[in-house]
Amino acid sequence: MPSELITVSPINGQELLRRAYTGEAEIARIVQQARTAQKAWAARSLDERCKAVSAAVARFVANKSDIALAITRQMGRPLRYTPNEVAGFEERAHHMISIAAQALAPIEIPQKDTLTRFIAREPVGVVFTIAPWNYPLLTAVNSIVPALVAGNSVILKHSDQTPLCAELMVQAFAESGLPAGVFQFVHATHDTVRRLIQAPEINYVSFTGSVPGGHAVEAAAAGRFIGLGLELGGNDPAYVRADADLAQAVDTLVDGAYFNSGQSCCGIQRIYVAQSVYQEFVERAVALTNQYVLGDPLDPGTTLGPVVRASAAKEIHGVVDEAIRKGASNLIDAGRFGMAQAGNAYVAPALLTNVNHDMAVMNDECFGPVVGIMPVKDDAQAIALMNDSPYGLTACVFTRDMQAALRIGGQIETGTFFMNRCDYLDPALAWTGVKNTGHGVSLSALGYEPVTQAKSYHLRSL
Repeated sequence: MPSELITVSPINGQELLRRAYTGEAEIARIVQQARTAQKAWAARSLDERCKAVSAAVARFVANKSDIALAITRQMGRPLRYTPNEVAGFEERAHHMISIAAQALAPIEIPQKDTLTRFIAREPVGVVFTIAPWNYPLLTAVNSIVPALVAGNSVILKHSDQTPLCAELMVQAFAESGLPAGVFQFVHATHDTVRRLIQAPEINYVSFTGSVPGGHAVEAAAAGRFIGLGLELGGNDPAYVRADADLAQAVDTLVDGAYFNSGQSCCGIQRIYVAQSVYQEFVERAVALTNQYVLGDPLDPGTTLGPVVRASAAKEIHGVVDEAIRKGASNLIDAGRFGMAQAGNAYVAPALLTNVNHDMAVMNDECFGPVVGIMPVKDDAQAIALMNDSPYGLTACVFTRDMQAALRIGGQIETGTFFMNRCDYLDPALAWTGVKNTGHGVSLSALGYEPVTQAKSYHLRSL
């Protein structure tokens, strides 16, 4: 078993940092401290907790430039974009704090005879958040802030690719005055994570990651009867109707496919276009894709950075090669993107036509800058193809007809449905998925339900 994690920067393939994995004795101390601290934290008023978490968030985002640089160096997103993730962290945190009083208020039931009745929401206890590298702040904030506000303590385990995000976050929260033990982090191997999930002190697990990772979390929690929030894979579709604003659809969907080098669970991977506008859509998409600049993410001119590691780049190339062997055409010349070379983490964007659902790109998750585009004859065919997937995180339609969008949205198997936008989270709306995308919910008022336990009160007056 390895004793330390080693983070290699995808920018240059060189070692960025090393950290010792948290040892067994320290793990035992952390979980016990989390359990003890949670009791005192929950005893504080909701207003006190909201003010304390607000102060912690403010302390964290005050270091915006340092955090953004750390994200870029660890996972490769261009530095021109990473400050936006810090801003998104702040937006989501403040929204969840602002709705806490309403979301956590007791549900009053009309009095019956001499009975006063209501349902209260109480914290579950200790929340274990397992966060990924692709959006290291935006995935973590979804569970951390509502859990803390609701009166839980939180233990954060971040990806080995982005350990600095956990360290900087916990440090800022502690410096803001958050009580010791309420928010902690661990650097842990898969085996240690499994044992943590099985620890009796852990009362809820929030996991964002792959489908195999979700299976491992479920297996570890088997028989524990604790809540699990699992946000897993995606292969999100878009449908461009004949009445769409093509310029707007192309701008939005090309960005949705390639932003963060395609490393987004809700990124666009499949596009279905009405036959009458298919050729024009493809031509516009090719022209826009060719404007991307693949390069060093620390360069302000770069719009497309490396993927997370060289091995991931190899897997992405395999998806594209498999599609081409089966008859697909890649309309983007990789030679235009000089940084994309064998053995490194830089991947040129790929725009594939002549694709079908026998190809991995159209039915499996490909975590890279790759998109497949198919013509469709009508809404019915588009709906059938969009639903022909083991995943269901988001889906979108581009049209000028809202009634048509609502009709189509009602038939799509997905957690979030968009009209004329994609690849976006609104903190006021529930973030959830269906099928192999996982189960559970975060954000919105519903995001407080997984980190709380309902308690019913029957009070009889004599």
